[in-house]
Amino acid sequence: MTTPVSIDQELRSAAPHELLDVVRAHLAEHFQAIGADLLMADYGLTMLQPVATLPYTTRPLPVAGSVAGEAFTSQQAVARPADGGAVTLFLPVSVRGDRLGVLSVDLPAAPADAAVAGLLHLADALGHEIIIAERDTDLYLQARRARRLTLAAEMQWQLLPGRSCARPEFRIGAQLQPAYAIRGDNFDWSTSADHLILTVSNGMGEGIDASLLTNLAVNALRNARRAGGPLADQAMLADQAVYAKYRGRAHVATLLLRFDLTTSEVEAIDAGSPRLWRLRGGEAEPMVFEQQLPLGMFEDTPYRSEHFRVEAGDRLILVSDGVYGAAPAREQAQLAALSEVMHATRELPAAHVPSAILDHMSGFRDHTAATDDSTVVCLDWHGR
Repeated sequence: MTTPVSIDQELRSAAPHELLDVVRAHLAEHFQAIGADLLMADYGLTMLQPVATLPYTTRPLPVAGSVAGEAFTSQQAVARPADGGAVTLFLPVSVRGDRLGVLSVDLPAAPADAAVAGLLHLADALGHEIIIAERDTDLYLQARRARRLTLAAEMQWQLLPGRSCARPEFRIGAQLQPAYAIRGDNFDWSTSADHLILTVSNGMGEGIDASLLTNLAVNALRNARRAGGPLADQAMLADQAVYAKYRGRAHVATLLLRFDLTTSEVEAIDAGSPRLWRLRGGEAEPMVFEQQLPLGMFEDTPYRSEHFRVEAGDRLILVSDGVYGAAPAREQAQLAALSEVMHATRELPAAHVPSAILDHMSGFRDHTAATDDSTVVCLDWHGR
């Protein structure tokens, strides 16, 4: 068996579309593998789609109820016995907590623990190279599609940082619905040595108009953030950029949070409809902030920060209005349902929570709200 650095070097030297070929050759030579396939999680996180050349002929696997799905959700290697003592090993393919898919490896016999460790390293190395390769090929992005994305959804997914992120201080999971027709909703995050900035945005409008509006706001927030300004200045500069383009005809509801990883202090600006809930000690409660104007509604709007503190073990849930939006008579019932599902999912990892909440809440939205985007972001705080 070669040292782990060997497969890293092989993958770095491969053409972007040939990563799986390199993995298969490496597996055959050093692990006596009979075959291998790469399955990418689709945009809805319900299917594992095979990476293959068009037109696709290999059937996808469901995340729920399949052995491959078990490896994807548990983020652990899972074996499925085959005839004659052979085994298929399913390995999670992830990058810094962001779950990309599963690598399935057909082996003539059950591998030893050391071999499993080597295979997990290979899957990890493959995940990192896929992220880099996606700059130069559509192969892996195409494999994620159970059906065609709308153009607005294409723009929104390209804008996102990922769907999960993990560091010792925190874990994040996030998801959008409808995954293949998302319009104005967005989430974004950025980490540094001592801080995490997390935002949820909801641009008004439909289709391309909503996507363009949110793209402008998110990039304006990123531009201000990368200039190093405080959170209130980031909101003000994004507000000015949106107003300069739309003159108040369109605006973006945004919730901005800045976490100090050392002190667990959180700075918050509530500029619109996204809501924040905290689950602490088994109790779910909404976090109430000063209601400030959405980005771009009026010219030169000032924004003010508020502060609170998170504790180790806290879970924060950020939701857009599409999750709880309904006729006023039903809003209390929906908020009660949202609180209920937060309790029901409290033992799930952060990466699994958003999809579970969205699936549960889909039955509580009225017809009008069901046509709106829905976003859920879950943050588990561990502290430093």
